[in-house]
Amino acid sequence: MPLLQRRERVSDEIPTASLADIAFLLLIFFLTTTVFNEERGLPIVLPEKSKEQAVAAKNIIFFLVQPDGRVVVKRGQSEETQTVTAEQVSGIMRQELAANPNIIAAIKTDPKAPYRDMIHVLDGVKDAGADRISLQMLGED
Repeated sequence: MPLLQRRERVSDEIPTASLADIAFLLLIFFLTTTVFNEERGLPIVLPEKSKEQAVAAKNIIFFLVQPDGRVVVKRGQSEETQTVTAEQVSGIMRQELAANPNIIAAIKTDPKAPYRDMIHVLDGVKDAGADRISLQMLGED
């Protein structure tokens, strides 16, 4: 008598028992190997409270950033003002630095002024080579 051969049944189902484990391992792998970029921000070093010093008025030039984009330049305690654009700040600061290397640029921004206007003035002052800069909100003293 011939021996009957058994046929192996092939399953038509996809095994899903370990699918959750594999997905979890992939998730952990990608979370641990992903590199996130760090946000740089503005490279400004703020002084400690105890290091504040009195500065002579002749060593300060004020750049008052207005809400409409104008920049009012005031030198020391002088009542004279000059209205300029943000693009002209670099040239003015270069002249002031040539005349007085100890000059401090005090950038005072109106609270209603757009942030980009203050940044344009700050960039102009930095382009001129100034390294002594004070940032304040207009109205603070």
